[in-house]
Amino acid sequence: MSKFDLRNSIGVRLIIIVFITVLLLIPSFMIMVLITERQERRNSVADEVSRNWGARQTVVGPVLDIPINFPSANSSDKSAGLVSYAHFLPERLEITGAMMPEIRNRGIYDVVVYNGDIEIKAIFNVPQFDGLAADKGKAMLENAVVTLGISDMKGVKERIQFQWNGEVKEANPGLPSSDLFYSGVSVPVSIKEADSEYSFVTRLNLNGSFELLFSPIGKETMLHLSSPWQNPSFTGIYLPDERKLDDNGFQADWRVLYISRDFPQKWVGGGYDLNKSAFGVSLLQPVDQYQQTMRTVKYSIMFIALTFLTFFVIEIRSLNPIHPIQYLLVGLALLIFYSLLLSLSEYISFGYAYLLAGAAIVILITAYSTSFLADRRRALIVAGVMAILYGYLYIILQLQDYALLMGTIILFVALALLMFLTRKIDWFGTLEQKR
Repeated sequence: MSKFDLRNSIGVRLIIIVFITVLLLIPSFMIMVLITERQERRNSVADEVSRNWGARQTVVGPVLDIPINFPSANSSDKSAGLVSYAHFLPERLEITGAMMPEIRNRGIYDVVVYNGDIEIKAIFNVPQFDGLAADKGKAMLENAVVTLGISDMKGVKERIQFQWNGEVKEANPGLPSSDLFYSGVSVPVSIKEADSEYSFVTRLNLNGSFELLFSPIGKETMLHLSSPWQNPSFTGIYLPDERKLDDNGFQADWRVLYISRDFPQKWVGGGYDLNKSAFGVSLLQPVDQYQQTMRTVKYSIMFIALTFLTFFVIEIRSLNPIHPIQYLLVGLALLIFYSLLLSLSEYISFGYAYLLAGAAIVILITAYSTSFLADRRRALIVAGVMAILYGYLYIILQLQDYALLMGTIILFVALALLMFLTRKIDWFGTLEQKR
């Protein structure tokens, strides 16, 4: 076969097109890296805003802590020894929270923050030390404290007052023990043997970002959360028993029993991580343009292959060879779409960014292909195929649960159409011979 024939061989040209398609995967991976970098930049800005406003908040408590003095065996002074805390959890815990979301802007980025108005009510039984490893120690009831864990204390915007059996006390920052949590507030309380139970009430005005969680420390824990935010994500190991979503926001109710968690109602010392059982709600952004753009790029190989197949079918049916460089330029134009989409979506909504970027690339490739296809009708066919592909991809992005099915369908249809249009092609022949 002559050099000229080899260049125009249909089979060889198809191999060259496949090679160019695979080669274009390199810049598509570079675009994925760029998307990841922009997303990390957005996340760093969100973290910066959170540090100033208040981070993700987890509220744990209240817990009744009573120190126990274990005298040292080598000391005659009974007051000297190891002090450990016995922790008693409430019999019933009721939490009502209202989250007021805000969108904070930092440069081109939006960050979701909230202010939470939280009321906490609890009932404690009189502490009983039976069943605890405290028989050799002395319980110091006079030093009992009630503690409340708050993961980010700078989000506290008002003074915190505890009502213990109707007595109002000002809460102090800091905790007497780090057995349960590392930051929060506490207040000394009185424990009297004549009492049958103790009531606890407090109210928090709390700033936070993205997420608000609570730990089910009550023998029965009841949580009610509400917010005008319309895109909540209920998170943690417990989902709400009841929830309502509408144009006014959401309301959700949880009821958790102690039997479904992995820590008891009372114990001495540490050994249990109460945060592992936390549950609550995250305030999601309606559209994350970086996730959407990343999903779009994952279909780049399909886009390039189907567009190249369109040109290839036109090429072999019109007997008008297209140079590999022209295929390469068309492929690079297809990849520019993702960069345009990424940059535009940082300033306008993803839908409008997708429309503008797609229209720009369709117009660019149509105008360019008119020059070497030598027929405007063929260029319009290319434009129509690309418009269908971009429209179909947008539908796939919206139907997230059916993305695999829809993508498989279009590949099946494309392959069937290619087999039909090329069923009579002599793959060992050349375009030159067919002229």
